[in-house]
Amino acid sequence: MPEFWSEYLAYPWNLVAVGATAAGLIFGFIGVAAFLAIWAERKVSGRIQDRLGPTRVGPFGLLQSLADGIKLIAKEDHVPTGADRFLFRLAPYLAFCASFCGFLALPFGDGLVAKDLNVSAFFMLAVLSSEVFGVVLAGYASASKWSLFGGVREAAQVVSYEVPRAMCVVVPVCVTGTLNLNTIGRQQTGWFWDWNVFHDPFTFAAFVIFYVTATASCKRAPFDLAEAESELVAGFHTEYSGFRWSIFFLAEYGSMFAVSGLAVLLFLGGWHTGVLPFEPTVEWGFWAGNLLNFVVFAGKCSVLVLVMMWMRWSLPRLRIDQVMMTCLQYFLPISCVLLVGVCVWLLLAPAWLTTGTRFVLAFGSLALVLGVAGSVILRPPPATGPAGQLPGVWAGRSTPLTAAKAGEPGA
Repeated sequence: MPEFWSEYLAYPWNLVAVGATAAGLIFGFIGVAAFLAIWAERKVSGRIQDRLGPTRVGPFGLLQSLADGIKLIAKEDHVPTGADRFLFRLAPYLAFCASFCGFLALPFGDGLVAKDLNVSAFFMLAVLSSEVFGVVLAGYASASKWSLFGGVREAAQVVSYEVPRAMCVVVPVCVTGTLNLNTIGRQQTGWFWDWNVFHDPFTFAAFVIFYVTATASCKRAPFDLAEAESELVAGFHTEYSGFRWSIFFLAEYGSMFAVSGLAVLLFLGGWHTGVLPFEPTVEWGFWAGNLLNFVVFAGKCSVLVLVMMWMRWSLPRLRIDQVMMTCLQYFLPISCVLLVGVCVWLLLAPAWLTTGTRFVLAFGSLALVLGVAGSVILRPPPATGPAGQLPGVWAGRSTPLTAAKAGEPGA
């Protein structure tokens, strides 16, 4: 890209054009990803709760997010009396900037990155963690004790979960010997058993802990005490409405994709399919190869984002003491053990043990995934039930109305 703009613009305007192009592409990607993620979350929650979700606005309800966006832009944007107007207006944009900056060092393919940094793994952790500043400012500037409580809870949660999350990042870094995400992605070229997650039992467990702590850092259920409607009205953004309210959610969905991308690069083979023994950009050229790389990378990240949605609509919300206890009493010592364990494994484990462990973990995980997928495909849950009966997980049970007519006990 710098060479392209250098043909048309002189220094330093060519660099400005490069930066503007990269920023525009990243912003557009975050917007489209959030647009589709909001629709997908409604569909996922609808499926889990045996309802349809959005269906009327556009094909399959795809334009429902667009309609909601138009509604939020047209909605009145007010600042509460007594609030710090400057900080109140600044907070949502500060939260979004933290999410946006994480994408600067996130490779979507081999060399397909806005800024290739030698410490890109820790750079992403640092900038994604700064989203909490926007949250705290939103709570503080709202002149509301409920918003302030939500912001303080979020700060305590994010700062606590950052420690085990960062330690889990060090585990694959010890395996690869670099903090450069582009290099880490290249090192996983080949078959799926070459991915870092299957390197040894410690990296496998580190992926699970990293994913859970990353979910907590994104304020997702069951770790969403900062936005617990049942306890704190709506948490730190209680006093927000309209467009600025939507910016917080744009930052949240952007962070979900960013941490999922970090997990994919560190553990799940990056942009590699796992079924091609070569790097596509080497065989097919930069643009053709990276087209496949981008699709594979975005697909893997989307799967992890969907799992976050599945967790949100399946698991009960934890209390704040349970959230902190889970981090400090469980995740923190477990991450320490994993870090020490992977170092001992790299020093002492023989080659035959490492190879055998790779195959056991890889093919065991593949068998599990295929078994779950096969059970869903072969025995899909019924979308509708027979007349007088309930659908889905309640299939075969009579409705209260039919039970009363039949004179069943307890109707």
